[in-house]
Amino acid sequence: MTASSMEELVSLCKRRGFIFQSNDIYGGIKGLYDYGPMGVELKNNLKQAWWKSMIYERDDIEGLDASILSAPVVLQQSGHEDTFTDPLVDCKNCKSRWRADQLSDKKCPECKSDNLTEPRPFNLMFKTAIGPVDDGSSFAYLRPETCQQIFTNFKNIIDSTSRVVPFGIAQIGKAFRNEITPRNFIFRVREFEQMELEFFVKPGSDEEWHKYWVEKRIKWWESQGVNKKNLHTVDVDKSELSHYSKATVDIMYDFPHGKEELEGIANRTDFDLGSHTKNQKDFDIAANVKKNEHSTTKLGVQNLEEKTSFIPYVIEPSAGVDRGVLAILNEAFTNEEIANGNSRIVLKLKPHLSPIKAAVIPLKKNNDQIVEKAKKIKTQLQNLGLGRVMLENSGNIGKNYRRHDEIGTPICVTVDFETLEDDSVTIRDRDSMNQERVLIKDLNQFYQKYFH
Repeated sequence: MTASSMEELVSLCKRRGFIFQSNDIYGGIKGLYDYGPMGVELKNNLKQAWWKSMIYERDDIEGLDASILSAPVVLQQSGHEDTFTDPLVDCKNCKSRWRADQLSDKKCPECKSDNLTEPRPFNLMFKTAIGPVDDGSSFAYLRPETCQQIFTNFKNIIDSTSRVVPFGIAQIGKAFRNEITPRNFIFRVREFEQMELEFFVKPGSDEEWHKYWVEKRIKWWESQGVNKKNLHTVDVDKSELSHYSKATVDIMYDFPHGKEELEGIANRTDFDLGSHTKNQKDFDIAANVKKNEHSTTKLGVQNLEEKTSFIPYVIEPSAGVDRGVLAILNEAFTNEEIANGNSRIVLKLKPHLSPIKAAVIPLKKNNDQIVEKAKKIKTQLQNLGLGRVMLENSGNIGKNYRRHDEIGTPICVTVDFETLEDDSVTIRDRDSMNQERVLIKDLNQFYQKYFH
């Protein structure tokens, strides 16, 4: 069974070192979280799986890692300065602030008062000063999404790789949104990571590609261990579409707090490349932006058959890393009965996502021969490069098994007195709890086969 409540996941994450409240010793900051020793491994493994599926397993996508700070003109031309807002209301009774579109019965969630201000737009973008003097004249935004630098680098990548449409540019990176009411653990936060692909296509083929990427992304989430019955697609109503979108399909997931968006696949048409492709005569000089700050680069491509140029349409699959981690933890969380009326909590993660790939456990922590043998086996497996291998030298085999069940370690390798006699070890499988003896000389092959 998956986690029955968010509280179960939060408890596990703190207890086993997956996720902590940021600045916890000072009371924490709402909407900010830190990934602990297990969490950073899980998160990196998820990102690596996404990168592998986008870049290594395809021949039509390039990677990018662009700056977090964004020039104001970029987000002005993209429409974010004017449209990237949420409706904010204040409670006149308890002085709390809330998103107006998320209030139930138009009442304050804190004190249940209906004495609220009228909604007003609240810009979600963070600003930071650039240069030695903070006089308001020189600033940048912390990017609210990762895609704009993909569009501004479009020509650089075309020129340096000779790509032709259709092709994509993928990026994983931090984004920042000054959420009014962060909530539901790591689902809605102020600092988060995105896995975004901008896939450039010919106008007229965009709807077919849009459908293709919706199906592709659902299958990918399934391959990461997300049960298909917990995934749902929703066509976003035209009245709720982002300013750049012709059509958007949201992949929804049954989180512990309810059904919400895991990934969105948007047809952005030529809005973005078109917005960054303008002649100086088109610029609004009254907008207090200097002429030479505008881009005059034409972000189009050549149609060699028709000897014309066009601005590509863009299909954008955009997934939140943190939401992905939350969904995968929820799917993997299993509370099951075992022998003698006991129970255990186990994270049944896909092996490639597991923070620890194998735990090597000496049966006796004070036996030098056994411990030395265990250290050599740990190094032997670590050198295969499949992920982190841990030496677990606490001396309590039962507690070690339970700990590694809870952090999702697929196999435990126990080194005991029999190992000293015949060079064999005991392999314990996480999910079935079955055990088998394997010769150390065959261990590499067994281990590699387990993960492939």
